[in-house]
Amino acid sequence: MAIRSRLTLTLSTAWIFLASFLASGPARGLEPAAAAAPALSIENAAGPGYTQLKGSDARRQLVVTARDGTGQPQDVTRKVSFEAAPAGVVHVDPSGLVTPLADGKAKVLAKTPDGLAGEVELSVESFSAPLPVSFPNQVVPIFTKHGCNAGGCHGKSSGQNGFKLSLLGFYPEEDHEYLVKEGRGRRISAAAPEQSLLLQKAMNVVPHGGGLRFEPGSYEHRLLSRWMLQGMPYGTGKEPKVASIEVVPEMRVMGREGEQQISVFARYTDGSIEDVTRMAQYEANDREMAEAGATGLVKTHDLAGEVAVMVRFQGQVGVFRASIPLGAKVESLPPARSFIDELVFKKLQLLGIPPSAPCDDATYLRRATIDIAGRLPAGAEAKAFAEDVDPAKREKLVDRLLASTDHADTFANKWGAILRNKKLNGNYTRGTYAFHDWIRESLHQNKPYDQFVREIIAASGEMGQNPPVAWYRSVKTVEQQVEDTAQLFLGLRIQCARCHHHPFERWSQDDYYGYAAFFSRVKRKNAPGNRADEQRVFHERGAAEARNPKNGQTLKPTGLGSAPLAVPPDQDPRLALADWLADPKNPFFAKSVANRYWKHFFSRGLVEPEDDMRVTNPPSNPELLDALADHFVKSGFNLKGLIREICRSSVYQLSAEPNEHNGRDKQNFSRFYPKRLPAEVLHDALVHATGTPTGFGGLPEGTRAIQLPDTNVQSYMLTVFGKPQGESACECERSQEASLAQSLYLLNSSEIQGKLSNGNGRAARLAQDAARPEEDKVRELYLELFSREPAAEDLAVATGHLKKVPEKKAAYEDILWALVNTKEFLFNH
Repeated sequence: MAIRSRLTLTLSTAWIFLASFLASGPARGLEPAAAAAPALSIENAAGPGYTQLKGSDARRQLVVTARDGTGQPQDVTRKVSFEAAPAGVVHVDPSGLVTPLADGKAKVLAKTPDGLAGEVELSVESFSAPLPVSFPNQVVPIFTKHGCNAGGCHGKSSGQNGFKLSLLGFYPEEDHEYLVKEGRGRRISAAAPEQSLLLQKAMNVVPHGGGLRFEPGSYEHRLLSRWMLQGMPYGTGKEPKVASIEVVPEMRVMGREGEQQISVFARYTDGSIEDVTRMAQYEANDREMAEAGATGLVKTHDLAGEVAVMVRFQGQVGVFRASIPLGAKVESLPPARSFIDELVFKKLQLLGIPPSAPCDDATYLRRATIDIAGRLPAGAEAKAFAEDVDPAKREKLVDRLLASTDHADTFANKWGAILRNKKLNGNYTRGTYAFHDWIRESLHQNKPYDQFVREIIAASGEMGQNPPVAWYRSVKTVEQQVEDTAQLFLGLRIQCARCHHHPFERWSQDDYYGYAAFFSRVKRKNAPGNRADEQRVFHERGAAEARNPKNGQTLKPTGLGSAPLAVPPDQDPRLALADWLADPKNPFFAKSVANRYWKHFFSRGLVEPEDDMRVTNPPSNPELLDALADHFVKSGFNLKGLIREICRSSVYQLSAEPNEHNGRDKQNFSRFYPKRLPAEVLHDALVHATGTPTGFGGLPEGTRAIQLPDTNVQSYMLTVFGKPQGESACECERSQEASLAQSLYLLNSSEIQGKLSNGNGRAARLAQDAARPEEDKVRELYLELFSREPAAEDLAVATGHLKKVPEKKAAYEDILWALVNTKEFLFNH
């Protein structure tokens, strides 16, 4: 966008933008009051504290924004020239970074090439005063910024080359001790800071495995030298701590190959605010879409969509979000059947990404049947669906599939894997089978999801009488119970917080062990003979509490992000946990399952990965995730209702064929994203295609792979296609990646060849049916495998092969072999 005379230029230090944001709220974002006016707009509503630079090491990042007559903002920080008057008070570099030179006041003027100008007044205080350096607030952030205390360097448990720091600086008291009391005086020197190894290695004067960390004369060099000259103080011990960080601007619409300078504020517990833009760390959640530099400059690439930049400082995290439009015209949209369509299409219009056309009936039938029922439609189903003229036939199909036992089998398979339902050491099948049956029946009867979860986490008794007790057989420790319930039912990975503050989230060890207190009274007892399949789980009366091993603090049961709960000694604290989970105000519970189910049907979650729903990994469509969760809660936690709402939407019915604009879209659901059939579904599809069943030892004849009650069944085919083993609560165990082993299996494995050539298989039956025309038999194959009639070319090729090969059985084997190796068969599309 060219800068013209009608543009409004806003010169602002980041705090000015922050004041605008806080005053106007998220709906208005960071727009100034007179955004559309063709005049200069400078705001300073936040007060003098934002325009004050205190001390010689203070810094301020300026952000310059141009707005056209519509108020649309564009970052021009690196496209303007800066001047400071009077000279000698502050210096402004071309990136907009202000540093003090002397006490006093100065105005900073920014000018565009077109002659527009904006200014802001800054003041400098205590430039010559020797302000004390705070080790936790000023020194530790240097180590974190430059990766010194990262897990791959000195922050790992054993340190690096004799020098150890706490991971990401979460324990500054320990870091101070490592620096000051170890190294026999060579690591740091108060008498001669320049001779200290800390500086010489960081500046690569002395060979350093980590290479150059900062330059001589840099801010880091000056501050560390001054700290040493002051005698390496830790501080008074009463220094304020960082309470939160604020990213400014918080959100922007950016062009492809564009850039945006962001600024970061640390707000301390004493109310003070400091610009920490150059000390914060930045990381884009999708590096194909954008990159974030060390100075807070975000650069977008050529992909359209939503990208988030994680900002981290001193254990606090924030996010900058950018919408990157493609800019194409979105002139026609499929009918909006629900709020899902309205919110997805609204996003596509904002981004300028036209959606694909709706899919045909055959595609929808196959897609929905695979996703809901975990199987291919039978040929008769495909034929009847094609001939049905009822305009509501797709909605009725969804209802039929949801009412079927196939749906219960499919989702029992899904939940069984992440609930770790499997035999232990090849034994104890009773509890495994009972738990699987309980999951399956709960889903078939459409048990409310909150009740389903409550009956698992608060399970007591023996597996024979109460099958959900089997879950505690696989998650034996409090740590496993904490981490699995958080990941499964909240979409939160809090494993890191067991040992230290979560590096990408707000969760601390106190949060972790407060949550652990819910499971502190769970006890178990094996039956005589130490039989784990007869294990009894019970709640032992007593105070529900857990101890933080780092600080020794005793913590009451506390939901993540909530206040501690007072649980009476005679009450099972797990019931209080279930109540907290199901509370409609819980910000995680409903969103987690809505996102998990969305991914099941669309191959990608609104938050990806589906069980990593942290603030620094925001959803691609926040409004949609909120609406799905709200609908789910209001429905009474109706899982079938959630599936019905998704599958009847126009978004789910879009074609997988990209148009000229949306081929590179991978997060906005402008088309259906094809996905390889899950291992169990593919196994059963091969059985269906070839007409040759697989036997699973110890299970009834005709048992399908999707019905297996135990994830630990030995099958090379299921293993090579990524069936999970139930070792964790993470759906990432299920691999959807393609591999050479999979291709070789389908092309020439003895198992596939045996199914194709079986004397009772489909190929043999077709060859023996001499009364039917060959064209009809080929149509049968296409209806059974693809739910559609063959195209004229397909029919000609198949019948031509049948005429050339004298042995009909071998000819049908060839055709079947070719069809099951096509992408159309192997993928849901």
